[in-house]
Amino acid sequence: MAEAKKLKQLSFSLPNKVGLLAQVASAVSQAKVNIEAICAYEMDYKGYFMVITDNNAKAKKVLAKMGANVEVEDVLVVTVPNKVGQLQKLAKKIADAGVDIYYAYGSPGAVKTMCLVFKTANDGKALKAINT
Repeated sequence: MAEAKKLKQLSFSLPNKVGLLAQVASAVSQAKVNIEAICAYEMDYKGYFMVITDNNAKAKKVLAKMGANVEVEDVLVVTVPNKVGQLQKLAKKIADAGVDIYYAYGSPGAVKTMCLVFKTANDGKALKAINT
């Protein structure tokens, strides 16, 4: 059974260079902030990040000191069993509710679970669809 909730995500970019992910992770960890989910990629010489932490205010402050313009946005975080077909079921529920998914990323949760993060056109409607 899927368990969905709304959380805040930090989104930012920085000029890309070798070691950027290590620098970001180091700065956040030195502030005693845990990164709970992350999506990071490079495009057009910039490193783009989407992170969920256990203390977004502290993380935002540290990242701003690095020169990042940090945006805070709502996302849906869904915990599901880590097994075949779970993403398909969630994506179908959201689609059947008529909600567009802008992006999704995931990471393993506890031993047998998966944490999926969705940014949608209507998080409230998607949340209702997932939790029914």
